[in-house]
Amino acid sequence: MKYLVYASLIISGASVAQEAPKNAISAINANKTLLTDITDTGNGLIAVGKHGTVIKSQSGDKWQQAELVPTQVLLTAVDFSNEKNGWACGHDATIINTTDGGNNWQLQQAKPELDKPCLDILFEDNLNGFAVGAYGMFYYTSDGGKHWQKRFLDSLLYSEDRDYLNDLKETDPEGYEAETASILPHFNRIEKTDNGLMLVGEMGLMAKSTDNGQSWVRLEEIYPGSFFALASDSKQEIIAGLRGNVFVKQNSEEQWQHLENIKTATINSIINYNNKQWLMLANSGVIFHLQDGLLTHEQLPDGKAILDGAILNNKLIMATEDGIKVKELTP
Repeated sequence: MKYLVYASLIISGASVAQEAPKNAISAINANKTLLTDITDTGNGLIAVGKHGTVIKSQSGDKWQQAELVPTQVLLTAVDFSNEKNGWACGHDATIINTTDGGNNWQLQQAKPELDKPCLDILFEDNLNGFAVGAYGMFYYTSDGGKHWQKRFLDSLLYSEDRDYLNDLKETDPEGYEAETASILPHFNRIEKTDNGLMLVGEMGLMAKSTDNGQSWVRLEEIYPGSFFALASDSKQEIIAGLRGNVFVKQNSEEQWQHLENIKTATINSIINYNNKQWLMLANSGVIFHLQDGLLTHEQLPDGKAILDGAILNNKLIMATEDGIKVKELTP
Protein backbone atom coordinates (compact mmCIF):
# COMPACT_ATOMS: atom_id res chain seq x y z
CA MET A 1 0.00 0.00 0.00
CA LYS A 2 2.68 2.52 0.94
CA TYR A 3 4.56 2.09 -2.30
CA LEU A 4 1.28 2.34 -4.22
CA VAL A 5 0.48 5.57 -2.38
CA TYR A 6 3.90 6.92 -3.32
CA ALA A 7 3.56 5.84 -6.92
CA SER A 8 0.19 7.51 -7.24
CA LEU A 9 1.63 10.70 -5.81
CA ILE A 10 4.49 10.71 -8.26
CA ILE A 11 2.23 10.51 -11.30
CA SER A 12 -0.95 12.27 -10.19
CA GLY A 13 -0.04 15.58 -8.58
CA ALA A 14 -0.26 17.86 -11.60
CA SER A 15 -3.88 18.83 -11.07
CA VAL A 16 -3.14 20.45 -7.69
CA ALA A 17 0.53 21.23 -8.11
CA GLN A 18 0.15 25.00 -8.44
CA GLU A 19 -2.27 25.56 -5.55
CA ALA A 20 -0.97 27.63 -2.66
CA PRO A 21 -0.56 25.77 0.65
CA LYS A 22 -3.69 25.69 2.81
CA ASN A 23 -4.11 24.80 6.46
CA ALA A 24 -5.18 21.24 7.21
CA ILE A 25 -8.90 20.88 7.86
CA SER A 26 -10.02 19.94 11.35
CA ALA A 27 -11.76 16.55 11.34
CA ILE A 28 -13.65 14.72 14.08
CA ASN A 29 -12.32 11.34 12.95
CA ALA A 30 -8.79 12.37 11.99
CA ASN A 31 -7.49 9.15 13.55
CA LYS A 32 -9.51 7.10 11.04
CA THR A 33 -8.11 8.50 7.82
CA LEU A 34 -5.12 7.19 5.82
CA LEU A 35 -2.06 7.48 8.08
CA THR A 36 1.39 6.86 6.66
CA ASP A 37 3.83 7.23 9.55
CA ILE A 38 3.96 7.30 13.34
CA THR A 39 6.71 8.07 15.85
CA ASP A 40 7.25 8.11 19.61
CA THR A 41 8.54 11.56 20.59
CA GLY A 42 9.40 10.52 24.13
CA ASN A 43 6.32 12.38 25.33
CA GLY A 44 3.63 10.58 23.35
CA LEU A 45 2.91 9.54 19.79
CA ILE A 46 2.60 11.61 16.63
CA ALA A 47 1.06 10.23 13.42
CA VAL A 48 0.73 11.90 10.01
CA GLY A 49 -1.18 11.23 6.83
CA LYS A 50 -3.80 12.30 4.31
CA HIS A 51 -4.66 15.96 3.68
CA GLY A 52 -2.01 17.25 6.10
CA THR A 53 -3.39 15.26 9.02
CA VAL A 54 -1.25 15.35 12.18
CA ILE A 55 -2.60 13.67 15.31
CA LYS A 56 -1.08 13.15 18.75
CA SER A 57 -1.73 10.86 21.70
CA GLN A 58 -0.30 10.11 25.13
CA SER A 59 -1.65 6.55 25.33
CA GLY A 60 -2.37 5.47 21.77
CA ASP A 61 -6.09 5.15 22.58
CA LYS A 62 -7.31 8.76 22.50
CA TRP A 63 -6.09 11.06 19.72
CA GLN A 64 -6.14 14.81 19.26
CA GLN A 65 -5.57 16.63 15.98
CA ALA A 66 -2.83 19.26 15.86
CA GLU A 67 -4.18 22.80 16.15
CA LEU A 68 -2.31 24.25 13.18
CA VAL A 69 -0.80 22.41 10.21
CA PRO A 70 -0.03 24.69 7.23
CA THR A 71 -0.63 22.18 4.43
CA GLN A 72 -3.24 19.82 2.99
CA VAL A 73 -0.86 17.55 1.10
CA LEU A 74 -0.42 13.91 2.00
CA LEU A 75 2.28 13.75 4.66
CA THR A 76 4.41 10.63 4.27
CA ALA A 77 6.96 10.72 7.11
CA VAL A 78 7.58 12.26 10.53
CA ASP A 79 10.64 12.39 12.80
CA PHE A 80 11.43 14.06 16.13
CA SER A 81 14.87 14.94 17.51
CA ASN A 82 13.46 15.36 21.03
CA GLU A 83 10.10 15.79 22.76
CA LYS A 84 9.51 19.26 21.34
CA ASN A 85 11.23 19.48 17.95
CA GLY A 86 9.86 17.52 15.02
CA TRP A 87 9.59 17.55 11.24
CA ALA A 88 7.25 15.96 8.72
CA CYS A 89 7.41 15.79 4.93
CA GLY A 90 5.16 14.88 2.05
CA HIS A 91 3.87 15.69 -1.41
CA ASP A 92 5.24 18.71 -3.31
CA ALA A 93 8.54 18.31 -1.42
CA THR A 94 6.69 19.83 1.53
CA ILE A 95 8.48 20.01 4.89
CA ILE A 96 6.86 21.28 8.09
CA ASN A 97 8.29 21.76 11.58
CA THR A 98 7.04 21.91 15.16
CA THR A 99 8.78 23.26 18.25
CA ASP A 100 5.99 22.55 20.75
CA GLY A 101 5.72 18.77 20.56
CA GLY A 102 3.43 18.60 17.54
CA ASN A 103 0.55 20.89 18.40
CA ASN A 104 1.46 23.71 16.01
CA TRP A 105 3.48 23.40 12.80
CA GLN A 106 5.24 25.87 10.52
CA LEU A 107 5.89 25.52 6.79
CA GLN A 108 9.60 25.25 5.98
CA GLN A 109 9.41 24.19 2.35
CA ALA A 110 6.83 23.58 -0.39
CA LYS A 111 7.77 23.11 -4.04
CA PRO A 112 4.62 22.26 -6.03
CA GLU A 113 6.46 23.00 -9.26
CA LEU A 114 8.55 19.86 -8.70
CA ASP A 115 5.46 17.65 -8.50
CA LYS A 116 7.44 15.13 -6.41
CA PRO A 117 6.81 13.68 -2.96
CA CYS A 118 9.31 13.59 -0.15
CA LEU A 119 9.16 10.02 1.17
CA ASP A 120 11.25 10.06 4.35
CA ILE A 121 12.82 12.50 6.78
CA LEU A 122 15.54 12.02 9.39
CA PHE A 123 17.04 14.36 11.96
CA GLU A 124 20.22 13.45 13.84
CA ASP A 125 19.76 16.35 16.28
CA ASN A 126 17.93 19.69 16.43
CA LEU A 127 19.97 21.12 13.55
CA ASN A 128 21.10 18.42 11.12
CA GLY A 129 18.53 16.65 9.00
CA PHE A 130 17.82 14.96 5.67
CA ALA A 131 14.72 14.67 3.49
CA VAL A 132 14.63 12.18 0.61
CA GLY A 133 12.12 11.14 -1.98
CA ALA A 134 11.10 10.48 -5.55
CA TYR A 135 13.62 10.44 -8.42
CA GLY A 136 16.64 10.89 -6.19
CA MET A 137 15.25 13.79 -4.18
CA PHE A 138 17.78 14.70 -1.49
CA TYR A 139 17.72 17.76 0.76
CA TYR A 140 19.80 18.50 3.83
CA THR A 141 19.83 21.18 6.50
CA SER A 142 22.28 22.24 9.19
CA ASP A 143 20.07 24.86 10.84
CA GLY A 144 16.98 22.92 11.83
CA GLY A 145 15.29 23.37 8.47
CA LYS A 146 15.39 27.14 8.20
CA HIS A 147 17.27 26.51 4.97
CA TRP A 148 17.08 23.28 2.97
CA GLN A 149 19.84 22.61 0.43
CA LYS A 150 19.25 20.38 -2.58
CA ARG A 151 21.90 17.86 -3.67
CA PHE A 152 22.21 15.57 -6.65
CA LEU A 153 23.86 12.32 -5.52
CA ASP A 154 25.77 11.50 -8.68
CA SER A 155 27.83 8.91 -6.81
CA LEU A 156 24.73 6.68 -6.82
CA LEU A 157 24.48 6.66 -10.61
CA TYR A 158 25.40 3.65 -12.69
CA SER A 159 28.69 4.28 -14.48
CA GLU A 160 27.04 4.49 -17.90
CA ASP A 161 24.54 7.07 -16.62
CA ARG A 162 27.36 9.10 -15.08
CA ASP A 163 29.24 9.15 -18.39
CA TYR A 164 26.07 10.14 -20.21
CA LEU A 165 25.41 13.04 -17.83
CA ASN A 166 29.01 14.26 -17.98
CA ASP A 167 28.75 14.49 -21.77
CA LEU A 168 25.34 16.15 -21.59
CA LYS A 169 26.55 18.71 -19.07
CA GLU A 170 29.07 19.99 -21.62
CA THR A 171 26.86 19.86 -24.71
CA ASP A 172 23.33 20.56 -23.44
CA PRO A 173 23.10 22.24 -20.00
CA GLU A 174 19.32 22.45 -20.15
CA GLY A 175 19.08 18.79 -21.06
CA TYR A 176 21.45 18.00 -18.20
CA GLU A 177 19.18 19.74 -15.69
CA ALA A 178 16.16 17.89 -17.04
CA GLU A 179 17.89 14.50 -16.84
CA THR A 180 19.16 15.01 -13.29
CA ALA A 181 15.56 15.55 -12.21
CA SER A 182 14.58 11.98 -13.04
CA ILE A 183 17.60 9.75 -13.70
CA LEU A 184 18.09 8.52 -10.12
CA PRO A 185 15.75 5.95 -8.50
CA HIS A 186 13.31 6.86 -5.76
CA PHE A 187 14.89 7.16 -2.31
CA ASN A 188 12.35 5.48 -0.03
CA ARG A 189 14.03 5.38 3.39
CA ILE A 190 16.98 6.93 5.21
CA GLU A 191 18.12 5.68 8.62
CA LYS A 192 21.00 6.13 11.04
CA THR A 193 22.93 2.94 11.85
CA ASP A 194 25.92 2.11 14.04
CA ASN A 195 28.09 2.50 10.93
CA GLY A 196 26.68 5.79 9.64
CA LEU A 197 23.70 6.60 7.44
CA MET A 198 21.97 4.17 5.12
CA LEU A 199 19.65 4.87 2.21
CA VAL A 200 17.44 2.35 0.39
CA GLY A 201 15.04 2.69 -2.48
CA GLU A 202 13.83 1.70 -5.90
CA MET A 203 15.53 -0.89 -8.13
CA GLY A 204 17.44 -2.49 -5.28
CA LEU A 205 19.19 0.72 -4.26
CA MET A 206 21.33 0.50 -1.12
CA ALA A 207 23.80 3.23 -0.23
CA LYS A 208 25.89 4.17 2.80
CA SER A 209 27.49 7.32 4.13
CA THR A 210 30.14 7.33 6.85
CA ASP A 211 30.61 11.11 6.93
CA ASN A 212 27.16 12.33 8.00
CA GLY A 213 25.73 12.36 4.51
CA GLN A 214 28.46 14.40 2.81
CA SER A 215 29.35 11.53 0.49
CA TRP A 216 27.53 8.34 -0.48
CA VAL A 217 28.64 4.97 -1.83
CA ARG A 218 26.28 2.68 -3.69
CA LEU A 219 26.44 -0.86 -2.33
CA GLU A 220 26.45 -3.99 -4.43
CA GLU A 221 22.98 -4.94 -5.60
CA ILE A 222 21.45 -7.98 -3.89
CA TYR A 223 17.93 -7.69 -5.28
CA PRO A 224 16.47 -5.79 -8.29
CA GLY A 225 13.17 -4.83 -6.63
CA SER A 226 12.34 -1.90 -4.37
CA PHE A 227 13.22 -1.61 -0.69
CA PHE A 228 10.95 0.37 1.63
CA ALA A 229 12.21 -0.46 5.10
CA LEU A 230 15.48 -0.90 6.95
CA ALA A 231 16.53 -1.31 10.55
CA SER A 232 19.65 -2.23 12.49
CA ASP A 233 21.10 -2.83 15.93
CA SER A 234 24.54 -3.70 17.27
CA LYS A 235 24.29 -7.21 15.80
CA GLN A 236 22.63 -7.00 12.41
CA GLU A 237 21.08 -5.00 9.60
CA ILE A 238 17.71 -5.79 8.02
CA ILE A 239 16.34 -4.56 4.69
CA ALA A 240 12.88 -5.38 3.36
CA GLY A 241 10.43 -4.33 0.72
CA LEU A 242 8.49 -5.45 -2.31
CA ARG A 243 6.55 -8.72 -2.11
CA GLY A 244 7.85 -9.66 1.34
CA ASN A 245 11.51 -9.81 0.40
CA VAL A 246 13.67 -9.69 3.55
CA PHE A 247 17.47 -9.62 3.71
CA VAL A 248 19.57 -9.85 6.88
CA LYS A 249 23.28 -9.24 7.37
CA GLN A 250 25.20 -9.83 10.57
CA ASN A 251 27.56 -6.96 11.36
CA SER A 252 30.45 -9.42 11.56
CA GLU A 253 29.78 -10.69 8.02
CA GLU A 254 29.83 -9.29 4.49
CA GLN A 255 27.09 -11.31 2.83
CA TRP A 256 23.36 -10.68 2.98
CA GLN A 257 21.04 -13.61 3.64
CA HIS A 258 17.72 -13.75 1.76
CA LEU A 259 15.16 -15.12 4.21
CA GLU A 260 12.65 -17.65 2.97
CA ASN A 261 9.16 -16.18 3.07
CA ILE A 262 5.91 -17.81 1.95
CA LYS A 263 3.95 -14.56 2.33
CA THR A 264 4.38 -11.94 -0.40
CA ALA A 265 2.96 -8.83 1.28
CA THR A 266 5.11 -5.75 0.67
CA ILE A 267 6.86 -4.61 3.86
CA ASN A 268 6.62 -0.91 4.69
CA SER A 269 8.35 -0.57 8.07
CA ILE A 270 10.47 -2.44 10.63
CA ILE A 271 10.47 -1.85 14.40
CA ASN A 272 12.11 -3.61 17.35
CA TYR A 273 10.17 -5.08 20.26
CA ASN A 274 11.84 -5.62 23.65
CA ASN A 275 15.24 -6.03 21.98
CA LYS A 276 14.14 -9.59 21.22
CA GLN A 277 12.31 -9.56 17.91
CA TRP A 278 11.68 -7.41 14.87
CA LEU A 279 8.17 -6.60 13.74
CA MET A 280 7.79 -5.95 10.00
CA LEU A 281 4.59 -4.14 9.11
CA ALA A 282 3.19 -4.91 5.69
CA ASN A 283 0.32 -4.60 3.25
CA SER A 284 -2.89 -6.63 3.54
CA GLY A 285 -2.78 -6.58 7.36
CA VAL A 286 0.30 -8.80 7.58
CA ILE A 287 2.80 -8.54 10.43
CA PHE A 288 6.05 -10.45 10.05
CA HIS A 289 8.03 -11.51 13.13
CA LEU A 290 11.78 -12.06 12.96
CA GLN A 291 13.44 -13.60 16.01
CA ASP A 292 16.64 -15.63 16.25
CA GLY A 293 16.79 -15.87 12.47
CA LEU A 294 13.27 -17.32 12.15
CA LEU A 295 10.72 -15.41 10.06
CA THR A 296 7.04 -16.00 10.79
CA HIS A 297 3.89 -14.00 10.11
CA GLU A 298 0.42 -13.26 11.38
CA GLN A 299 -2.63 -11.96 9.54
CA LEU A 300 -4.81 -9.22 11.02
CA PRO A 301 -8.53 -9.76 10.35
CA ASP A 302 -9.26 -6.42 8.65
CA GLY A 303 -6.59 -6.90 5.98
CA LYS A 304 -5.68 -3.20 5.95
CA ALA A 305 -2.23 -2.10 4.87
CA ILE A 306 0.00 -1.24 7.85
CA LEU A 307 2.35 1.58 6.93
CA ASP A 308 4.21 2.05 10.21
CA GLY A 309 3.98 1.38 13.93
CA ALA A 310 5.22 2.32 17.38
CA ILE A 311 5.24 0.38 20.62
CA LEU A 312 3.86 1.90 23.81
CA ASN A 313 3.02 0.04 27.04
CA ASN A 314 3.19 -3.38 25.35
CA LYS A 315 0.82 -2.22 22.63
CA LEU A 316 1.56 -1.99 18.93
CA ILE A 317 0.06 1.29 17.72
CA MET A 318 -0.25 1.08 13.93
CA ALA A 319 -0.66 3.73 11.25
CA THR A 320 -2.76 2.06 8.56
CA GLU A 321 -4.68 2.89 5.42
CA ASP A 322 -7.78 2.94 7.65
CA GLY A 323 -6.36 4.99 10.51
CA ILE A 324 -4.96 4.01 13.88
CA LYS A 325 -5.13 0.34 14.90
CA VAL A 326 -4.02 -1.07 18.28
CA LYS A 327 -2.77 -4.57 19.00
CA GLU A 328 -1.83 -5.99 22.41
CA LEU A 329 1.62 -7.57 22.50
CA THR A 330 2.86 -10.41 24.67
CA PRO A 331 5.57 -9.08 27.05
